[in-house]
Amino acid sequence: MATTERRVGAATARSATESALQGAWWKWGIGLVMCWVIYGAFYVAGGAVGFGKTGDIARIVFFHVPGAVLSSVCYFVGVYYAVLYLFKTYTPVRAAEIDAQSSIAMELGFLFCILATITGSVFAGIQWGSFWNWDPREISIVIMLLLYASYLVLRSALAGRPEQRAKLAAVYALVALVPAQYLIWAVPRLVPGNHPTDVLFEKERLSFSYRLILYSSFLAFTMLYCWLSQLRFRAYKVRTRLEGKRG
Repeated sequence: MATTERRVGAATARSATESALQGAWWKWGIGLVMCWVIYGAFYVAGGAVGFGKTGDIARIVFFHVPGAVLSSVCYFVGVYYAVLYLFKTYTPVRAAEIDAQSSIAMELGFLFCILATITGSVFAGIQWGSFWNWDPREISIVIMLLLYASYLVLRSALAGRPEQRAKLAAVYALVALVPAQYLIWAVPRLVPGNHPTDVLFEKERLSFSYRLILYSSFLAFTMLYCWLSQLRFRAYKVRTRLEGKRG
């Protein structure tokens, strides 16, 4: 009885969260914050010390760093749902939903990883004179891309066997967690390279206006991730419902 009540309570909480994220206010909020970041990046934020002569190239950080951080956060979210799938017992429908949420997090992580790679390459081309320098961070992000791509390829290869796909994908995500995060957070700090590491934590090198837009960009990209994740999950539920009717 208690277990049933907990499941009903959890389902109610999930439904309430989904309803909140489906509201028009959420979409307008994301749009407004993102527009503020784009406007602020070019017309509000000042330059940053250590980024070229004027510091203007540092404006790309507003889009590069949140994308890079979210590419890592998404992996943790994917692993969280993978652990739930592997080590907890659910109904078949709920288990499939948890697998879908893990997959969605990994898909979005791949998207943000691509964004971080492109913006990082643009930054390198202007700051260092070459769009690719085999810097430790550049190599790490490419390997991270390959890890994400391998996960997605694995799922595609087992499209006709959903239960086996879910288990193998969850195991892969869990096994690759340590190397993925080691590449992103440890390698660039252990191996010398061109890429700045702690500039964003040194307040004396960043103006107040720059920090204001930077923190706003983290908020905007986090909201964007939540919305895209929820939108993708709704699409999954619609597809599942349609497939159930056909069956």
